[in-house]
Amino acid sequence: MALFISWYLPAHHGFWFALDSRIYHAVNHQAVRHPLFADLLAITNHRVFDLCSLLAMGSLYLHYFLHADAAGRHRMLAIALAMIITALVLNQLGHLVPVSHVSPSRYFKATPGVVSIAELTRIPTKEFSSDSFPGDHGMLLMIFAAFMLHYFGRRGFLQAVLIVLFFSTPRILIGAHWFTDVAVGSLSIVLVGLGLWLPGGGCDALVSWLERHLPRATLFNRRHQPHG
Repeated sequence: MALFISWYLPAHHGFWFALDSRIYHAVNHQAVRHPLFADLLAITNHRVFDLCSLLAMGSLYLHYFLHADAAGRHRMLAIALAMIITALVLNQLGHLVPVSHVSPSRYFKATPGVVSIAELTRIPTKEFSSDSFPGDHGMLLMIFAAFMLHYFGRRGFLQAVLIVLFFSTPRILIGAHWFTDVAVGSLSIVLVGLGLWLPGGGCDALVSWLERHLPRATLFNRRHQPHG
């Protein structure tokens, strides 16, 4: 709450706006000077690249899944389903926050010296947003990291944090999101929502309920049965 208030209450968002502006202009200026950097920004913000973030999260989860026994795998299916439900609900609640603004790429579009990365590179990419707060992509990545911490410990959490940083940063660098859309918006919503949901036992209760009601996947513990 303190993080969100430090951004929400000051006029024009105080020092946060200055930080947001400096990040956007510095990166945009470098993209003009270095075409390969501009291409990298465009590629890492292409819609196809979003699939890479899903693959990264899925691969990490699969690593733990394959090292679990049959009972552990069944529980992990329940955890995954609970995580999806949590993400859907928290994402909807996040958009109830009374904040709406365009992305920096659209806000500064008419500013002299600012260029469109999509126009500069001729690569179709996600660059503009009519409402970029909070960062949906960053929020989903953070929810995944929080679940990894709660259910798989620090090692899984640190691995998930690397995924969060790697896949949320391109959105900020290209200007599809302000830095604070993720660092304040996404993070504060996740901290408040999951700070109550995970340690409070609500999610554990949901996982236990799902675990009891999900059909047992005998595929994970199938043994050879002799014929006859």
